[in-house]
Amino acid sequence: MKNMLGRRQDSNSNSPSSPPITASPSQSSSPNDSSNSNDSAAPTSNASGSRASGSAGSRTASGSGSGTQSSSSGPKTTEYDPRDPPGGISMITPAPTAGPTYYKVGDFVTFAWNYTSLSATPSAIDVFASCSKNAALYTISVNMTVEPTGRVVWDTAEANRKQNMLSETYTLIVMDAESEITATPRSGYLAVAKDFTFPMYLPQEYKAWGEYVCATCNSGMASMERQTLTFMAGIATITVFSFTYFAHGFGIF
Repeated sequence: MKNMLGRRQDSNSNSPSSPPITASPSQSSSPNDSSNSNDSAAPTSNASGSRASGSAGSRTASGSGSGTQSSSSGPKTTEYDPRDPPGGISMITPAPTAGPTYYKVGDFVTFAWNYTSLSATPSAIDVFASCSKNAALYTISVNMTVEPTGRVVWDTAEANRKQNMLSETYTLIVMDAESEITATPRSGYLAVAKDFTFPMYLPQEYKAWGEYVCATCNSGMASMERQTLTFMAGIATITVFSFTYFAHGFGIF
C-alpha cells in the first residue's frame, strides 16, 4: 500500500510540475502574436501607400506649377480691334509738300516723323535705309528710344565707307526693334514703315572745262551725224526749188 500510495503521490507530483502545461499558454498566444504582427504590417502597407500617393500628388502639383510658370513667363500681347489700322509714321522732315529732295552722299541727312494709329508703343525702334539696286541695307540707328516725334541724323559718309553707296533711290525703314522687316502688320502695333523714298547721288570729281564731255548734251554730235543732217537739208532745198519752178511754168502761181 505504501508503495502504491507513493506511486500515486509521485504521479500527482509530476502532473503539476509538468512543463507542457506552462508551455501551452505560450503556444496559444502565438496566433495572437501572428495576428498582431499582421495588424502591424497592415498599417505599414497603408503608410507606404499614403506615402506613394503623397509623392504622386506632389509630382502632379509640381507639374501643374511648372506649366503655370511657363505660361506666365511667356510674352504677353494685347489684341486690339482688327478693324483698327496698324501703326505707321508721317514724315515731317523732309516735308511731304517739298517734292523730291536729293541728298549728296557724304552729307548728314536728317529725317523726322510722327507716329500714327499707334495703340501699343514699342520699347525701341530700328531705322534703316535700303537700296534695291545693290540689295544693300544701311543701318541708321538701332534700339532707338521712342519719342512722340522720331528724329535721326544719318552720316552718309560713314555709311559709304562701310558699304559703297550708289546714285540711286533709297527707302527709309522704321520698325519695332523686336519685330522683323517681313512681319505682318497688326492692329494697334507699329507696322514696318517703308513707304518713304528719297534719291541720293555721288559727287563727281572736278574736271577742267576743256576736259569735260557732256554725254547727254544735244550739241555733242558726231561727224557722221552732222554729215547726215547736211545731206537732208540739201535734198529739202532742191525739192523746194524744183517744185516752185515747175509750178510757175504751168501757171499754177
